[in-house]
Amino acid sequence: MMATSPPFNQKYLTMRTSTTVYGIPNCDTVKKGRDWLTAAGIDYQFHDFKKAGVPDDALSDWLEALGWELLVNRKGTTWRKLDPALQAATVDAPSAATLMREHPSVIKRPVVRWSDGSLSVGFSAAQFETLQRAL
Repeated sequence: MMATSPPFNQKYLTMRTSTTVYGIPNCDTVKKGRDWLTAAGIDYQFHDFKKAGVPDDALSDWLEALGWELLVNRKGTTWRKLDPALQAATVDAPSAATLMREHPSVIKRPVVRWSDGSLSVGFSAAQFETLQRAL
């Protein structure tokens, strides 16, 4: 009998012990999210896209769990400054992954991997409170 891998979130229960915030330090939304976590007393690690890039394994998980449409920030400055041909070529998960690796600022921020393995994108206090209660 072939072993199967655990469900998406369950595999992270054993692999992750802390919350990780992915983003850019000077992004106002990332700052708000980090400030909220600090005020709530939640330990977290910060992964800076500008310094450390976008981790391939994490990006694959995000795409699988959340979908590329949620991750690509089409309202942001980075998207608006892209060549229209590059924008038009972003039509599916593989093309979006390539875009996000080359232009990390196009990723909607922050992406948070909570200590239970769940994911969130963006920041709102209400959303973070709900996710915190689920921990």
